[in-house]
Amino acid sequence: MEIQYIFELLGTYFFAISGALALKDKEPDWFAAMFTGFLTAIGGGTLRDVLLDSYPLVWISDIAFLYAILLGVITTFFFHRTVYKLKKTLMLFDTLGISFFTILGVEKAISLGFRPEIAAIMGMFSGVMGGVIRDTLTNEIPVIFRKEIYATACLAGAGCYLILDSFILRQWNLVISISLIVFIRLLAVSKGLTLPRLK
Repeated sequence: MEIQYIFELLGTYFFAISGALALKDKEPDWFAAMFTGFLTAIGGGTLRDVLLDSYPLVWISDIAFLYAILLGVITTFFFHRTVYKLKKTLMLFDTLGISFFTILGVEKAISLGFRPEIAAIMGMFSGVMGGVIRDTLTNEIPVIFRKEIYATACLAGAGCYLILDSFILRQWNLVISISLIVFIRLLAVSKGLTLPRLK
């Protein structure tokens, strides 16, 4: 089993938890949690594949992704006390999700023959659009429109991957680039770092 496939399943799992957790104050039933977790997990990747004209969509061609989503929702329901106690849990799982999907989105665009600039944008779309869909469904301002550094962290990780691609082994590049996104995102949240605002 390739490391990319493992990371993609992990990203799907983390995003499903993120989507289910977003409903924690709304007393959701199983279907609502599953629906939100599903759209959060597959939203970014589906948009990427449609824009890249890549078919069949990953979650349609491989049932394992649906099982990863189901496992994420089950984890949230049966271990919710533990999950809810984690500091800023939603942000943590969302960060892990965007990190995995950004780099995997870059890789997919490159493998299909697109230019690095397009690959970076597709990586960002893969990472952030699931969260945008989740926030829209739960009547929240999408995190991409808040003060927090979000999409910028994805672009930084995508750029890192593209730069290192010719110099180090792919497995190390995956780990380094994903870790960079996690680091930037957590640092920005913990220190309250933001980009300059338009006035």
